[in-house]
Amino acid sequence: MAITGSILTDSRREWLIRLALVVFCAGLWRNELNFLAFPLLVVAWVLDGGLNRLLHALKQPLVQAILILCLWLLAGLMWSDEPWDGRLKWLKYFIWLLLIPLFALLTKARLPWAIGALIAGYLTALGLGIHQWLVIGEQGIQALNMSYLSFSAMLGAGAIVLAGLACMSRSLLLQLVLWAAAIALIYVQFHQYGRVLLLATLGAIVLQVYWRYRINLRKFAAFFIAIVITAGIFAYTSPAFQERIKLAQGDIELLQQGNFSSSLGYRLAMWDVGLHAIAEHPWTGLGTGAPTRYFDTTIQTYKDGLYRDLPAFQKTSHYHNDWIEIGMHIGIPGMLILLLFYWGWYQAFHRNGLAVLGIGLVSYAMLAGQTDAFLIFSRMPVLLLSITAIAMAWQRQPADT
Repeated sequence: MAITGSILTDSRREWLIRLALVVFCAGLWRNELNFLAFPLLVVAWVLDGGLNRLLHALKQPLVQAILILCLWLLAGLMWSDEPWDGRLKWLKYFIWLLLIPLFALLTKARLPWAIGALIAGYLTALGLGIHQWLVIGEQGIQALNMSYLSFSAMLGAGAIVLAGLACMSRSLLLQLVLWAAAIALIYVQFHQYGRVLLLATLGAIVLQVYWRYRINLRKFAAFFIAIVITAGIFAYTSPAFQERIKLAQGDIELLQQGNFSSSLGYRLAMWDVGLHAIAEHPWTGLGTGAPTRYFDTTIQTYKDGLYRDLPAFQKTSHYHNDWIEIGMHIGIPGMLILLLFYWGWYQAFHRNGLAVLGIGLVSYAMLAGQTDAFLIFSRMPVLLLSITAIAMAWQRQPADT
């Protein structure tokens, strides 16, 4: 009876772990589910003996970088005046810590559950987004409370994963299928309003192709020309892209009139104030959580109140740049930690023979992070860490599982 009870206990624990992986990977598209998925994943990790294997996880450069970043953010609370003011966006950096339990739980036997759940959730969100675009004629995914920027970011990540897998595949047929799927996602992305995210996607894919064919420059040139021609056709035939180009021209005209109440002008103002704050507090930043109030207060007198009307244009949330955002919170040391994070993130792929995929995702995050706080943007932290954990576990030796 004791043996039978032990078997039943192990079986139930295993099903709980698989349930946690499914809920986490498939449910990331609904924020409400995260309140269940996050603690459930941690509980499953503890039940699986994760605490006893924590030292093994700490050997990963990416895990080390995430821990250092989170610890420094916690330290920044000590010199912050208003850490709990505003929308508390900085708390989303701690979501990256979930990479530790997720990676630890992904054994070879459990990988299909996580991969299947992630793909199923992605395809469901994709279907809803395409339906809203084609049938309803609106941007984003209303059913999932996703803006057009969130949908565009999701499309970009999917296209980059598919392009990376195509570059690594040895099967010509599989390459064609993967490239066709990637091009289809890019086509949909061209019909969303996310200009910078689209450019970041194209830039990341070009870097992937270059990394794959850097020894054979003729092949790279052929791929590059094909990408440029395809992008040109999509741009010419996309009303959304044409509209965003006109809006960009309007933003420039407003700037020439000294009006910063536009998408471009607002970002330029945020970066100006952000760099000013980092210059004033280079080694500590303003403290974790303080940057939001700093902008609204400083613009009243900074440059004779040039930006004082911007809060009426858009409520202050973050500084639309990953480097400035981190620098505002925890100074230049935080920016150096961010550099360490990017390096560790690439190493997570490179050490597992997936350098092309790593180049794509890391460069995508870095490019998109020039005009947005991409590392804490919408569903992207959970999506990106899920892809990363699966990639790390995919090549893991059986002895490590």
